[in-house]
Amino acid sequence: MAHTTAPEQGRVADVWRDRLALLLESTGEGIFGIDMAGCCVFVNRSAAQQLGWPAERILGRNMHELIHHTHADGRHYPECDCPIFNAFRRGLPCRIDDEVLWRADGSAFYAEYSSHPIVEHGVVQGAVVTFSDISARRRAQELSRVRELGRHQESVREAERTRIAREIHDELGSLLVALRMDVHWLAKRVADRPELGAKCQGMGRMIDTAVDNVGRIITDLRPSILDHQGLWAALEWQAQEFVDSAELDSDLQLHVAAGVPPPQGPQAIAVFRIFQEVLSNVARHARARRVQIRIVVDDPPQPVLYLDVRDDGVGAAPQSLDDPRSYGVMGMRERAAQFGGRLTIDSAPGLGTRVRLVMPLLEGSS
Repeated sequence: MAHTTAPEQGRVADVWRDRLALLLESTGEGIFGIDMAGCCVFVNRSAAQQLGWPAERILGRNMHELIHHTHADGRHYPECDCPIFNAFRRGLPCRIDDEVLWRADGSAFYAEYSSHPIVEHGVVQGAVVTFSDISARRRAQELSRVRELGRHQESVREAERTRIAREIHDELGSLLVALRMDVHWLAKRVADRPELGAKCQGMGRMIDTAVDNVGRIITDLRPSILDHQGLWAALEWQAQEFVDSAELDSDLQLHVAAGVPPPQGPQAIAVFRIFQEVLSNVARHARARRVQIRIVVDDPPQPVLYLDVRDDGVGAAPQSLDDPRSYGVMGMRERAAQFGGRLTIDSAPGLGTRVRLVMPLLEGSS
């Protein structure tokens, strides 16, 4: 059996030490070691870069005072409560993902870190800490939560719109119809009183106007055609309503490939509300003379809805469309994104506006 000599053992140790050093420097995670006083004894390149300090400015520093001194809300973080230091003071490893570390420039970032005691011959000598910046992950999680909340709120709003529309139709609508019949009954009995007959006619016209207004409000809240005839009919109806009321030169084209059923439920509502918002913006802001509307649904088995609205109006500066206060634009984009869709707006002052929605249709959406 061969035995290694002391020089050979030294060379092996050097090789392994070099390999470990190379591993520490090549990893993307930040790694540093601390002694029993909490001072840094080694730090890898990634840790120095993430913390914004040159490595030589970190070595020998108390790491809690340097990078872990304050909570995310600005409260002082006592060293005695630090999970990193507890790894060697109490021999307790830890893994934390809800705290911040602080950079050299005074900014903070959310970090996921673990701390493990370094033990030699049964005695704790310090701890090794591994960390990574999870700010992007936290932002993505927060955005996901906001979008989920938005979807829930939109669902609640649509349910409330539906309830209000039905109550208006059932209660107010029936009352107006009954009132109209009573006025008609009264008018026949005052035929010999011209002034009363004229009054009844005037009341009848006001009731008819009220009935029309109630119907418009009900349609704005929840168009019954969307529930009874589906999205394709609802989009065509909304486009025709817009064309008739806006008094613009128009070009409307609707083509749905054979065998593509209209989506149901939230996706149908999202598409319809986006379309409503686009047409409303044209009517309110564009000052256009002509509008072109294209609605195309391509073939199965993976149909996609393409909705394209162009106008020759005053247009808008691109930066105004990306303004965080452009709530209408933000709302349309969020509605589209909820179902894997994409909404783009091309516009420039004096050159009109083009809004395009590309929406994959969910199979069996409800």
